[in-house]
Amino acid sequence: MTSSRAGTLGIDFGTSNSAVAWAAPDGTARLIALEGDALAMPTAVFYNAEEGSTHFGREAITHYLEGTEGRLMRSLKSLLGSPLLHETTLINNQLVSFQDIVTTFLAALRQRATESLGHTPQRLVMGRPVHFVDDDLARDQQAQASLLQAAHAVGFQEVSFQLEPIAAALDYERRLSHESTVLVVDIGGGTSDFTVVRLGPERMTRTDRTSDVLATTGVHIGGTDFDRQLNLEHVMPLLGYRHLGPQDRPVPSSLFMDLSTWHLIHWQYQPRVISHAQGLRSNYTDEHLHARLMRVLQERHGHHIAHEVEQGKIRCSLQDQDTSLDLSFLEPELLATLHAHAMRDHLAPLLSQAVACAQACVQAAGLRDSDLDAIYLTGGSSALRPFQRALQAAFAQVPLVEGDLFGGVASGLVYSR
Repeated sequence: MTSSRAGTLGIDFGTSNSAVAWAAPDGTARLIALEGDALAMPTAVFYNAEEGSTHFGREAITHYLEGTEGRLMRSLKSLLGSPLLHETTLINNQLVSFQDIVTTFLAALRQRATESLGHTPQRLVMGRPVHFVDDDLARDQQAQASLLQAAHAVGFQEVSFQLEPIAAALDYERRLSHESTVLVVDIGGGTSDFTVVRLGPERMTRTDRTSDVLATTGVHIGGTDFDRQLNLEHVMPLLGYRHLGPQDRPVPSSLFMDLSTWHLIHWQYQPRVISHAQGLRSNYTDEHLHARLMRVLQERHGHHIAHEVEQGKIRCSLQDQDTSLDLSFLEPELLATLHAHAMRDHLAPLLSQAVACAQACVQAAGLRDSDLDAIYLTGGSSALRPFQRALQAAFAQVPLVEGDLFGGVASGLVYSR
């Protein structure tokens, strides 16, 4: 008899959100609730300086937005493969590396899975993008090694990896009644990954599925890149981005670029950065814009701005209409308007790159669009309306099928062999 403790845990450690699934041998995957009834949790850690406590997910973001003194960490996955992963930062009077923060978050996921299952899982399959780092194999391998190190550090004994779009395909396959050739489109917070794969009820029982995977491609573009672009276009000008100073020279842009990039925001609160920003005063003709910039840095509003841009992007996409970004935490009655047509136009270059990568995947598989039975969408950013329209325009005759955007990869991971 198979022990109830035998089985596989799947962790989809995402740039923006994470999910966890479990399946006993020969069993059906079930997602594990991570925050109340929520089956996905923002990949966020908040170190509470007032109480010396650590918080995760929505709770972490809530503490930050409510003004609790502390440090918010998001987009941790974006640091994998980067030298910044092993840099240290001062948290509650202790130097902590970002590798340690990744480990802390994985430990929280494992603990919540243990509480749900009633025992501690030992076998883990983790998702990984097609490329952690574009065009750099050594850094890509280092990224996976860092994730493996974190998984071992929290106690997992047997750890393997599966490409996230393949995991999504294995989850989708459970719902198919006949053989299909599918382009799996996985758009997450940090990467866009694509797989052309043959799926079907008869293929599900095969141990070796290598021949079913016809091609995989990926590009380091995702939801946080969309947020960054919209932040630069709609909020950073209110702080001086593209502002023309004396002699009609624009204010240097590098600070605004970093202040709009989720995993770099916390670096902008360092004294040397604030001092540099203060020195930019002579580059401004409008003192009010510079004062706003200094308020953002000195009062650490960068993550709050990024959060409001992210939520505005989601509202604009779901409602397909203009929305307001509430910046009153920075200045009373300060708003920025995100127009639906402007979002489409501003994201067009990024969306074109992602769609081109999807087309390259089909070409690498040696197929034409007409050979595809469906395009299967997973990953939270695949729900973005401008992306879906761009994808449908490129694959006009192929139906789009929207899967479990936040849990499909985690579920598919436990079916990996």
